[in-house]
Amino acid sequence: MYNPYQQYQNNSVMTASPAELTLMLYNGAIKFCNLAGEAIKNKNIAESHKNIMKAQNIIQELRITLDHKYPISDEMERLYIYIYDVLVQANIAKDLAKLEEATNMIREFRDTWTKVMKTGRTPAAATR
Repeated sequence: MYNPYQQYQNNSVMTASPAELTLMLYNGAIKFCNLAGEAIKNKNIAESHKNIMKAQNIIQELRITLDHKYPISDEMERLYIYIYDVLVQANIAKDLAKLEEATNMIREFRDTWTKVMKTGRTPAAATR
């Protein structure tokens, strides 16, 4: 069955610049963290696990696409590893505080990235 929203999303991803794709990944990770938080509050363990795993996968994608010829990449990688570890802890314990810590860090990355995009000078380290 034809889903116009899905088609729009597919087109958005296929035509996005590397900088826009990075922003989409940050927004996706935040969305999945928020969904996981709601699921934890509702005692829906399976749903919280599913959404935290999606957020973890996005963080891993951001990490592996760093271009290490730029010095900032190493610092960003360490932060991505930390966020990933906090998400794992949140998932194991279904810990809302840990989940919120990770979400806040991802939001900071996203907000900084948005500012960088507005300047038109996207760091190549994160847009390989």
